[in-house]
Amino acid sequence: MGSFIQLSNFPKILPYAQLFRQGIIVTVMLSLFTVAIGFCIALVLALMRLSNIRPFRFLGTTKEGYQREKGFLAVVSRFNPLSFIATAYVELLRSTPVLVQIFIIYYGVFGIISLPSFSMFGFIKFDRFFPGVVALGMNSGAYLCEIIRSGIQSIDGGQTEAARSLGLSQVQNLRYIILPQALKNILPAIANEFVVIIKESAITYTIGVQDIMSAVNAVKGATFIIVEPLLVATAIYFCLCFPTSKLIAYFERRMSRGDKR
Repeated sequence: MGSFIQLSNFPKILPYAQLFRQGIIVTVMLSLFTVAIGFCIALVLALMRLSNIRPFRFLGTTKEGYQREKGFLAVVSRFNPLSFIATAYVELLRSTPVLVQIFIIYYGVFGIISLPSFSMFGFIKFDRFFPGVVALGMNSGAYLCEIIRSGIQSIDGGQTEAARSLGLSQVQNLRYIILPQALKNILPAIANEFVVIIKESAITYTIGVQDIMSAVNAVKGATFIIVEPLLVATAIYFCLCFPTSKLIAYFERRMSRGDKR
């Protein structure tokens, strides 16, 4: 088992080109589904964090009608359960390793819930692909939540006042005025998250997802060469991520032109 690069080893990888092609498809699908699921989770979490639901608000007022500034009752009156749950979720998933989260989802959750065992496109095992998507989507949602929340908060509050003066409800204001502008501002960040997921998805091979790193593992097991398959995987990830990031930068410049006056 050689530990240095040998050009003669690269032809030995050619018979496994189909595995790398399948790995590319799996990696791209994994990234797309992850960002889609992560965005939906993040949008809900962001709205929960920005909500103003305080069920114990009445405890913040004294019998005389004055607002409590200090004390236990004042703290309880400001408690927002939705914001607390969303914040706890974000902090927990951002403070723990992705590998641990994937193992908990795969062995803990889907070890109890039995998934149907079938193959998509003939080579993607659903019972391994789906837990990987769920785990990465939950993790991505924690990071995208902060992006979406900052995007919503970046919109001028005067637009909300204008929407109220026009008779729009809070939901209508959010749907037709706030979110479209916020999404335009955060679209490059969401697209960059897609590039990050392409790279992070490599960790799902640990639960048997047939991505690019799974192909590397298969080649290593069959040919007993390590460095050369890793170099091939590096080149593939580069070819996926570099053009995508440049395309994102191009559209970001195009979108920013409309904001300049």
